[in-house]
Amino acid sequence: MSYSIYLALAAATAGPGHPHDPAGQAPPDLDDALGPALQGLRELVERFAAAPLTPLATARFEKDLQQRTRELGRLTAQWAYNHLEPADVRALPAEVRFAGVRYRRLAKKTPQPLSTLFGLITLHRLGYRTGPLQGEPVLFPLCRQLGTAHGATPALYERVAHYQAEAGATQQQTLRRLREQHGLSWGVKRLRQVVAWVAQALEEQRPAQQVEQVLAWLGQAQASRGPHKPVLSAGRDGTTLGLRIQGGTLREVATAATLSVYDRRGRRLGTVYLAYAPQAGQHAMSAGLTRLLREVLKGFRGPRPRLSYVSDAGDNETAYYRRVLRWLRHPVTGERLRWQWVVDYYHASLRLSALGEALFGAGPRSQAWARKMRRLLLQPGGVGRVLHSAAALRGRLRPRGRRGQDFARAYRYLQQRRRHLRYAQYRRLGVPIGSGVTEAACKTVYGQRLKLSGMRWQGPGAQVILNLRVALLSGVWQQAFERALRALPEVQTRAPAQKDQADSRKRAS
Repeated sequence: MSYSIYLALAAATAGPGHPHDPAGQAPPDLDDALGPALQGLRELVERFAAAPLTPLATARFEKDLQQRTRELGRLTAQWAYNHLEPADVRALPAEVRFAGVRYRRLAKKTPQPLSTLFGLITLHRLGYRTGPLQGEPVLFPLCRQLGTAHGATPALYERVAHYQAEAGATQQQTLRRLREQHGLSWGVKRLRQVVAWVAQALEEQRPAQQVEQVLAWLGQAQASRGPHKPVLSAGRDGTTLGLRIQGGTLREVATAATLSVYDRRGRRLGTVYLAYAPQAGQHAMSAGLTRLLREVLKGFRGPRPRLSYVSDAGDNETAYYRRVLRWLRHPVTGERLRWQWVVDYYHASLRLSALGEALFGAGPRSQAWARKMRRLLLQPGGVGRVLHSAAALRGRLRPRGRRGQDFARAYRYLQQRRRHLRYAQYRRLGVPIGSGVTEAACKTVYGQRLKLSGMRWQGPGAQVILNLRVALLSGVWQQAFERALRALPEVQTRAPAQKDQADSRKRAS
């Protein structure tokens, strides 16, 4: 049985003369513990009512009331947590097991400062040691069952991590919020430890929750009405991130990926995100995105949605399609999957502008030609007609030097990717033609949090914040956090009946 169940049984059997209360007296009453705080609230209300009523007095009253209410919560939490274990340690099990290791009960409880949403409390808890010698590992079962980590309760460390995940957040802002809203004075080191612990816990649960979220959207898409098949659309892109190195800052490419669901009318129902700090070859991103796609396809039981991959034509984005997506097979049927790779319309339009300037030079004439070509590109056979027009103008205008090189580069971009520029066909199928969702991911995941003025990062520290941002922006934070708490290992002990049976067998033998 778990330690928490043992405590519940001990509380249920406690009474006068029971080891739970060796003095035969009732434990300190909650009303007594809260008395001073309640009296302070009464006095605060009386002073407010007796003084002249002004806007300033009202503002001060609410601020003072918030502080005193927090103190009431702090005293309540301290009383509740300290009354979970019996006062007499002999009422607790003589030994417990955790992670396959046996621990023996110590002689008395020891205090520990514990940070809560309401402020700092003192928790008196009983320790268990693996052996009789000082310095051997000590386990505090009550702390394990409460879910504390780095001297903080679950509600607090979730709140702290959420602060750090929000757009525009900094360490100093979070530390100030801890002081002002929770009455806690932490340092940067402890803040980083707590946030890293939560980020790791969320990351272990995040993939499964993202899969559930995408499957729910796919179910909605299948039930929707419209002319198209539902679409499952993946995308990835890179963005520069300042990494701290000795003597300065190095700009490296970090990655963001998205997985979106579109219904039968082409409306985006939702998006989940992936993000990884700079890494040579971007292998972590490729593996993470592939794993997410496989799990979604494995879990979906309805008719297969249309599959699309929308990106620019960068080296890593192209390599992922050619080396992974085009060879990907359905995880259940083994059938080769057919993906629609769409080269983002915006990036193709930039090449049209480059062609116009190479042909006519910068000015109204090149802009007018590029606008016309952008409209033409969206029509059936558009990319061929655009290339034909550009080639004809090159033969007549003969751009040379730098302009000739720019023309050749832009023309080659469109020519080599013409199979992935069939925008009229994509629109007819309900497939998105722009990577705006992924471009926006780079701004929301990175730009609003990791690329603020003066920020520089080390790889592991950046990944901690990215893990938090991904869970938050994907809308799976709460589910992943609750799942992480449920996954925490419990301390095990034997029920009194089990102990009696074991003792009887030992005497019989």
